[in-house]
Amino acid sequence: MQVKRSGWWVVLMQAGLLAWAGSAAAAKVYVADEDGNTVSVIEPGSFTKVGSVAVGRGPHNVQVSPDGKFAWVTNNGAAPAEQPAHPGMPKGEHESMASAGEVWVIDTATDGVVAKVPVGMHPAHVVLTPDGRFAYITNGGENTVSVVDIAAQQVVATIAVGAYPHGIRISPDGAEAYVANLKGGTVSVIDTRTHKEVTRIAAGKGPAQVGFTPDGRLAFVSLSQENRVAVIDPVARKVVRKLPVGTVPIQVYATPDSRTLLVANQGTRKKPGNSVSVIDLGTFKTAKTVETGAGAHGVVVDREGRYAYVSNIYANSVSVLDIESRKVVATVAVGKGPNGISVAP
Repeated sequence: MQVKRSGWWVVLMQAGLLAWAGSAAAAKVYVADEDGNTVSVIEPGSFTKVGSVAVGRGPHNVQVSPDGKFAWVTNNGAAPAEQPAHPGMPKGEHESMASAGEVWVIDTATDGVVAKVPVGMHPAHVVLTPDGRFAYITNGGENTVSVVDIAAQQVVATIAVGAYPHGIRISPDGAEAYVANLKGGTVSVIDTRTHKEVTRIAAGKGPAQVGFTPDGRLAFVSLSQENRVAVIDPVARKVVRKLPVGTVPIQVYATPDSRTLLVANQGTRKKPGNSVSVIDLGTFKTAKTVETGAGAHGVVVDREGRYAYVSNIYANSVSVLDIESRKVVATVAVGKGPNGISVAP
């Protein structure tokens, strides 16, 4: 596949790649505004929107690189977004596309787009390996995962997975990628050394997103059509229990201490969910249900474990949740249809 490179990326490749392990980038929160064709930039210190980056049509997910210097965004190019969303998911979750999509790379120092890499049809989520060598992108339109060599900025492998792959996360040790197959009812397990699927875990109805505790002890998958979250034993590679949450749970994220799981409950456009389930991983009980905004969809926790950021897809806002007090302390207006969300250190 060919890669589109701007002058900025050439400069970075020639002069900056060796310095990626250097000074940390400024703290920012990036939000993919799927209906606005932008990525909103939030400054965590003041909880204010400080910028907006124009990206491709229907940016669904965004992920900051491990070193904090780049934000990767999935989009669907210029194809019209007129087809219905995935079966079982509310419209607005993300639209099916008939043409190949791309991932765009944003330099977090300048908030400018520095690269565009073609991937598969209807890309949904993107994650990067902890060593910063590869990006993995789920292609919901063709039941594959694209593997991008970050240094070369091109696809080096295409992996067949289950039906309608959606959410994806890398295990804390970097050895495996878990993929939620939305229409297949399974979680694909990919060996990141060989770039091959090694097994599929039966999960339940409508797997939307996966997650891990940072200690690697547990994995999770939200079951959007069951209103539950499945807990997976990563060693046995099987579901060991299911936890009731709110309606149409989408993204899940564990706190850095591996003690708490946050689940964003989106609901539907007609009956929006507006909450985050806070689950105690010692008891596997919901400790509190925190009210956010309409259509709570994406959730991410900062590296200090102090705040969680929740994108409210129907309210065009981001809720800031203080994890210790379990209260929303700020609401930030962003672009239309905020979906994926990620934090730069």
